[in-house]
Amino acid sequence: MKIPSLLRSAAAIALAVSTALPAAAQQADRGLAGSYLAARVASFNNDFRAAADYYTRALVRDRDNALLMENAILAFAGLADFNAAVPIARQMVDTVGESQIARLVLMSDQLSRQQYQEVLDGLAEGQTVGPLVDGLVRAWSELALGNMDNAVESFDAAADDTGLKAFGLYHKALAFAVAGDFEASDEIFSGREAGPLRLTRRGVIAHVQVLSQLGRNADAIELMEKAFTRDLDPELAAIRDQLEADETLAFDVIRSADDGLAEVFLSVAGALNGETSDSYTLLYSRSSEYLRPDDNTEALLLSAQLLDQMEQYELAVRTYDRVQRSDPAFHAAEMGRAEALRKDDKVEAATEVLSQLAKARPDILGVHIALGDVLRGQEKWKESEEAYDKAIALFEEDLETHWIVYYARGITRERLKTWDLAETDFRKALELRPNQPQVLNYLGYSYVEMGENLDEALDMIERAVAERPDSGHITDSLGWVLYRLGRYEEAVSHMERATELLPVDPIVNDHLGDVYWAVGRQLEAQFQWKRALSFDPEKEDADRIRRKLEKGLDAVLSEEGAEPLAVVNDEG
Repeated sequence: MKIPSLLRSAAAIALAVSTALPAAAQQADRGLAGSYLAARVASFNNDFRAAADYYTRALVRDRDNALLMENAILAFAGLADFNAAVPIARQMVDTVGESQIARLVLMSDQLSRQQYQEVLDGLAEGQTVGPLVDGLVRAWSELALGNMDNAVESFDAAADDTGLKAFGLYHKALAFAVAGDFEASDEIFSGREAGPLRLTRRGVIAHVQVLSQLGRNADAIELMEKAFTRDLDPELAAIRDQLEADETLAFDVIRSADDGLAEVFLSVAGALNGETSDSYTLLYSRSSEYLRPDDNTEALLLSAQLLDQMEQYELAVRTYDRVQRSDPAFHAAEMGRAEALRKDDKVEAATEVLSQLAKARPDILGVHIALGDVLRGQEKWKESEEAYDKAIALFEEDLETHWIVYYARGITRERLKTWDLAETDFRKALELRPNQPQVLNYLGYSYVEMGENLDEALDMIERAVAERPDSGHITDSLGWVLYRLGRYEEAVSHMERATELLPVDPIVNDHLGDVYWAVGRQLEAQFQWKRALSFDPEKEDADRIRRKLEKGLDAVLSEEGAEPLAVVNDEG
């Protein structure tokens, strides 16, 4: 769906004043212009709370301004405050005319009140949200009123549109299942009615439940094996266990027509995700939450993920918090909450969330990996290694996707100075994914720094560069191994390329200075070392750079017990 032009114009204005929010806030009480400016900046920054406040203030002074109303609706919907959004949407439709955003909010409100006939009458009068929403809402509203034949006709009408066919068929299959006609539902899910459907995870679970209701647990297990990896999350593992125990699964993805209506907005949000602005997608996921407030984990997780992407971490945390502890997806919500806390610089809180989750659910692989990652980010190497140990202990067999866990544990072990163990992990990671550039680079660079296996290190880093030619760190590694091999002239172009890719990295600039010194370009070397110092290197690195500027690289190497470059070069 097209992003409203008002959003684009708001972004354009806000971009010009993106650093002016504090000043704008100070001016907000001085009249319409101040509130309007502050609201625009808040909208651009996805600060829904501030935007709602300032747009409301502006509307007090300019009640019939369509731009103000539409943005206020978006802000309140972003906060999941439909009680505040609905009156503004009603005012907008009554005073300035049609608005897709206002109509969506008003339709959601009517559906939450089970005013199905009013919604159908409004659609008949042209009160539209969009072809997909209109068609599916019409179908589910008919079903809610007990008009199954009309509902099927509406689902079929939606499926007649080539671009909307999959949505129409998916919802029709759900509707048949809600009505208890599991044979007809399976006919659609299996593709026997109108060709195969490409199902989401949620769609696969719905089909699995339908098959179980038909007494076809073996077929349901086969479907799961085709659709999902062998590392099943707790929800999928519980479903598989029930099927293997020959239990009949309840059909509860959708329990009623009301749930089906919530599913409409969730389906649209899923389709929009990544295709349009996150704030516009959030409007649909929040609408789905509004229509199914008691049991709508998928919508909550999507809303929280969108808020995280918009850097609204506090709102994301609050949304993740709404997932019930008893929900099979609770662990996913907690992992998302921990990630949002980490991004919000609340690392200790994030660590605590994951630590408690790891104790409560020690059987979940991803929890230990996430805990290991957050501990590694804090340089708590031993604790991080222990978390990765627990993750690896859960591997039933080695899969290609496990390379990253061995790689992460290898980093912690390298920092713990247990090199033999670290090297084993890096080698294992490469066994699982032979050309993984991060692993090739890390292991190869480690060899270079230790002065070991330099020929193999060069081969590894050249392979890494071939995989990631635009990676400044990997290109730096290639220049550095050539330098350590005494191939100084060859190193120059690679180190220069690395500084182009990472112009403010102190280590890369320092390395280029060393390479310049090695080929006799001493003034340029000193310039690069001074640049490196300006980019705030670690204290130990900074001290060494100052010694190079004072005495020259050869003298520093001699002090460190290494041979001067000229000697190395003569030998090369």
